[in-house]
This record gives sequence, C-alpha cells and structure tokens, in this order.
Amino acid sequence: MPDDMDLAELAEAAAAPEAGMVRGARDLEAVYDIPVTVSAVLGKSTMQVAQLLKLGRGAVVELDRKLGEAIDIYVNNRLVARGEVVMVDDNRLGVTMTEIVKADRAP
Repeated sequence: MPDDMDLAELAEAAAAPEAGMVRGARDLEAVYDIPVTVSAVLGKSTMQVAQLLKLGRGAVVELDRKLGEAIDIYVNNRLVARGEVVMVDDNRLGVTMTEIVKADRAP
C-alpha cells in the first residue's frame, strides 16, 4: 500500500478492483486498528469575540448552510464525504454518506 494513499482512495481501491488486482479484506487488516477522528460539520459561522461572549443558553447561531443541504464529513481533518443527518435511535443522531469526495492530490 503506498504511503500517500488517503482513506477515501483506500476504500475505493478495496471496493473496486483495478486491472485484475483483487484486494480482499485480508489486505486491509494492517489498517483496521488505526484510530481516526470522524467529524460531521453541520455548518460554520464567523463572529467577533464580543458576540461569542454574549451567547448564553438558548442562543441561536446562524450557520452558512441551508436546511436539507449536505453536511461535510471529515476524517482526521480531511474532507472525505458529504452526507445527511439521520436519526439512529430515539435520541441519537448519525450521518449517512451520500457522496464520496475525490481529493485532488498535488504532484
């Protein structure tokens, strides 16, 4: 496995064999125990510190996304997918991936 292969490329390579090369789950065992941080970003907002300090319980912060718009999914601070927020249980949220983001790599 090349050192410069990112997580999205690794998943793509495992899911779609290229040029007769079949990669099975056994080929990926080396990466199964590597911890990663997954973040789902609903949106962003910019404000001055004075505005931030005035926020209290029940305050609403307007984000740069519209209702129903896809959220960004990051793995180790790298955008890898877009998705939608879903209800997992009665009181838990999850994210379903709707699009894998193909990262443009610099040479």
